[in-house]
Amino acid sequence: MTPAGGLTVRRAFADLPDAEIHYRRAGPAAQAGETTTPLVMLHASPGSSKQLEPLIAALGAGRPVVAPDMPGNGDSTPLPLEVPEIADLAAHTLAFLDALGLGPVDLYGSHTGARIATELALTRPERVRRVILDGFGVYTPDQRDEILATYAPDQEIDPLGRHLLWAWHFARDQWIWFPWFKKQDAHRVTLDLPEPRFLHDLTLEILKGTETYHRTYRAAFRYDMTRAVPRLTCPTLIAFQRTDMIFPMLDAAAALLPGASKAALPGTATPDAAAETAAVMAEFLDRP
Repeated sequence: MTPAGGLTVRRAFADLPDAEIHYRRAGPAAQAGETTTPLVMLHASPGSSKQLEPLIAALGAGRPVVAPDMPGNGDSTPLPLEVPEIADLAAHTLAFLDALGLGPVDLYGSHTGARIATELALTRPERVRRVILDGFGVYTPDQRDEILATYAPDQEIDPLGRHLLWAWHFARDQWIWFPWFKKQDAHRVTLDLPEPRFLHDLTLEILKGTETYHRTYRAAFRYDMTRAVPRLTCPTLIAFQRTDMIFPMLDAAAALLPGASKAALPGTATPDAAAETAAVMAEFLDRP
């Protein structure tokens, strides 16, 4: 796939002992002795690395970029765990890096991916040079309990195809209400709906993980970023996209790590916006 104005985003699989990981890549192949640190991009839930293609292509112009589908999402097989935690997903991501022969990397994470990136940077700091955290919720314990109970419901393959309709509305409703299950004016999101093509692509990626998508989602909500982020020691950029339904949480998120860089990004809805967003991230990654 070649996003407008970007490099070709290619696809591949990495074999792990207990799983097969699908990933997208762009830019030069990472090789031993390279001076440019590879960038590993971890996607949000639901969906897959498909939703990161505009940034993968834009950032691949200056560095090797790889972006795996999380276990049980997109085209990656699930972990053999009914209730994985973010620590399990971070360990799985490390195994993926090892399978590709990658040493120290830069990490980008969006939402669920931000939590995995945080945990990996905390537990294996020698493998992480810089971190970009793009959008992560800051919730009270009561809000977290409510979200865990409601946000990512179990789904089954329905003989009448009702799961197909559910996936479309699940993808769409998150841009109308936050949280999506509170369909009242007080919870309306002041954003335009994404383009139908974006919602179509996201729906297809959700459907691939109909029976497993909720595992990584719930793991993300169980992970307390208010305790984890203040412990980060590597250079960190906390940057929310203005098109993110949780953009109003940017200041609260950045306050968790006063030494971090902070940015409000235009998002990826248009080629120009994606290029500008990637430029902000590249500037951070390329600092001395």
